[in-house]
Amino acid sequence: MKLDLLAIAAHPDDAELTCGGTLIKMAHRGYAVGILDLTGGEMGTRGSVEMRRKEAAAAARILGVAHRENLGLPDAHLEMQMEYKLAIARRIRALRPRTVILPYWEGRHPDHYTASRLGYEGCFLAGLKRLELEGEAYRPFKVLYSTTYDRSVRPSFVVDISREFSRRTKAILAYSSQFRPKGRERRRSKVYLPLDRLVHEVHLVARFYGEMIGVEHAEPFLVKEVMQAEDVVELPVRSI
Repeated sequence: MKLDLLAIAAHPDDAELTCGGTLIKMAHRGYAVGILDLTGGEMGTRGSVEMRRKEAAAAARILGVAHRENLGLPDAHLEMQMEYKLAIARRIRALRPRTVILPYWEGRHPDHYTASRLGYEGCFLAGLKRLELEGEAYRPFKVLYSTTYDRSVRPSFVVDISREFSRRTKAILAYSSQFRPKGRERRRSKVYLPLDRLVHEVHLVARFYGEMIGVEHAEPFLVKEVMQAEDVVELPVRSI
């Protein structure tokens, strides 16, 4: 399989919450889009690994992605180990994505910023021809960082997801164990995000970035390199 776009996320539901609208938009444009979840989220307060995998599969269908898989690395124990880097490098060689979306390299959750570093170094290692690893050497052309979880970061660009927003919300809510727990699961949970609050916060963040470019909803991304423009007359987003 050769992907055009691959989102690498620490946990199931991270991709939906950070770049789900962009994944929907790119899939709708005909690109081959995929998600690589690094862990099963087994350390989460709610839901079993099996349940979360079923939810991830349902969310993938809503997003319209062509491929989704889980590496099964240990949740809450992601570390900068060569074993983990190589596991990602193998999948990069197999999936051959042109563009990769990674979590932002700073944040509150250790798994998120560690997944960012693991993802970057896995992409780099995948391109080393002399590395003894299955598959033909391959390195993605572009690496993007999703900054949704950190609104203090000024993004390099944002993607208008106004048309995709409703569908992205449905994909997020496919994780009912996390956002709509019932019965005993809900009563014993000390970390419960009410559905109305979740919807409010999802709307709020997307609206925040949408305001930056004068649209309803948007998702933010950061790149480390300078962005190139060919036509300065037709640049989008009004200045004054």
